[in-house]
Formats: sequence, structure tokens, C-alpha cells
Amino acid sequence: MEKTLTPPLPFSIKTRETSKQGSPNTNIRTPHWAPPLENSMDDVRVTSAWVASCSSHVVVDSAGIEKVVNTIESIPKVEWDFEGIHYFDNGPLTVQYLFVLDALNFCFWPDKDLSYDHLASGLKAALQNDKSVFDADRLQKYTGPQLRELLRWPRPLPLEDERVRLLHEVGIELERNFEGKASNLVECCGKSAVSLVALVARHFPGFRDHSVYKGRQVFLYKRAQIFAADLWGAFRGQGYGEFKDINSLTIMADYIVPAVLRQFGVLKYSSTLASIIEASGEIGPGTEEEVELRACSIHAVEKMRELISKKSGRQPI
Repeated sequence: MEKTLTPPLPFSIKTRETSKQGSPNTNIRTPHWAPPLENSMDDVRVTSAWVASCSSHVVVDSAGIEKVVNTIESIPKVEWDFEGIHYFDNGPLTVQYLFVLDALNFCFWPDKDLSYDHLASGLKAALQNDKSVFDADRLQKYTGPQLRELLRWPRPLPLEDERVRLLHEVGIELERNFEGKASNLVECCGKSAVSLVALVARHFPGFRDHSVYKGRQVFLYKRAQIFAADLWGAFRGQGYGEFKDINSLTIMADYIVPAVLRQFGVLKYSSTLASIIEASGEIGPGTEEEVELRACSIHAVEKMRELISKKSGRQPI
């Protein structure tokens, strides 16, 4: 499963509601489209709210939101132990590591033994062994077997060819526009997480997480937002992780978030969708069900944020 910062839950959840949520290229309909820098997160909020307003399979339950907000203080808070499985040197190499990590952070479930932790720790070990392993020119040349060797993984990775293609894309574009360094990419954003998300989506097509729903484009930007959030978490809001607008990011909707929100009573599913999920059926990328699950999750958490802010008088992060 992909990384999530949700607390431990006293119940089991189904995590295969969709197989490739946020995966590169699975939802892209206009490959040469690039988002404007100034309104990327507005696009996410507005289009997610629109999906929620006309959703056929998923409903955002106001009563469920109210209940969660009223009891949120009792939910265990989990501090992210960044340095446990991640590389960190408090400098540009950490930024390079995180960008490569987040480029590959998708679709683990087809291999039951593979997880985000394997990816993060495998890349960390590779970098500790060879500081040039993520240089832009080398990223452009990796093969599937070489990526497996980096991660010390004994068999082909899920979507291995796509992962290799993304490494090539990252290396080529970093070399073309950012002197090979992801840290230069971050420095271009002017300490704005919103601008960083849009900049990443503009230059790196593999991060353009958007879909078409009922004829309208919907923006989600899961992994681009994860990159900004990872920087903020790793650098503790300082240096490369200092963003004046970090609370402008939305939740990064993957396949676990909807399951958690459903268990909390925040999301309600149609009988048809519920039956598919209970049978561990796969929901295809770009389908109405998949878009609704992700967009409604974003909208639901935004409504929770608004209610928390209203009750507390302060803006939650």
C-alpha cells in the first residue's frame, strides 16, 4: 500500500478499492496540458467539490463529518518518524532522494510482499552506498533489472516499465531545466507549496494526476502534493521544507483514505460500489467510481477542515 499518515485503526479496512489511484498516466487525457502556476490547489478543491455534488456512487455524509470533528481529539496522533526508513542529510541530496521516491510512490498492492517502506528504505540504502545514484544523467539510463537491484527486490516490480519511464522523465527534465537538481526545482517555488505542486505538474507529466469525469477535467495531484508534504515533514518546516502556505495542500487521496473515511461514517457508498469492494473487486483507474472515491475524499476532508476551523477559530494544518 502507498504511504499514508493515518493513525492505527481498531478495525480492518479494504485497501484495493482501486489499483492505481494517483498512478502516472493512468488518468491523463491531455498529455500536453500544463496547469497554471497560480491556482493548482483551487482547481483540486473546486473540481473535487463538483464531483461530490453530482456523484452517483459516493456520498459525503455531513453527520459523519460532524461526529468525527467532535471526537477528533480522541483519535491517536502519530508523529512521522521520517529518519527511520528515509534518507536525510539536511541538504540537496535529501531533496533529490524525496523526488525520486515520490516519483515511484504508487501501486504496491499487486505484490503482497512489497510496500512503501521497502521502496523508501531500498532507495535510502542505495544512496548511502553511492551518493551519485540519483544524479540526473544516471536516472535517464536505469533499466527494470537495475531498479530492482537498487531496491534489492528479487522479482519484477508492479508497473516496472512505467517506474523506469518515470525515472527517465525525472532525470531528463531535471537536467534540462534545473541543472540536474531537484533542490533547484524547490528553490524556484518561492517557499510556496502551492507553486511547487503546480511547477512539478507542469514540468513532469508523470505527476499530472488528473482525470475526466462526466466530460469535465478533475484535478487531484496526489504525488506532487506528497512531495511538498514530504519536504515539509523531513526538514521540519525549515530550509527546503519551509513553505508559507503548507496548509493550502489537500489530503493526498489514494486507495486507503476512502476506506478510512467510510469506516468513520464520513463516506457512504452505493450498494453496487459497496458490493464490488466487499468482494475485493478492482475498480479501474479513471472510472466514475474511482474518481468519485478520490474526489469525495478530498472534499470530505476539506469540509472537516472548515468545521474544525469554525469550531476552534483557527486554521488547521
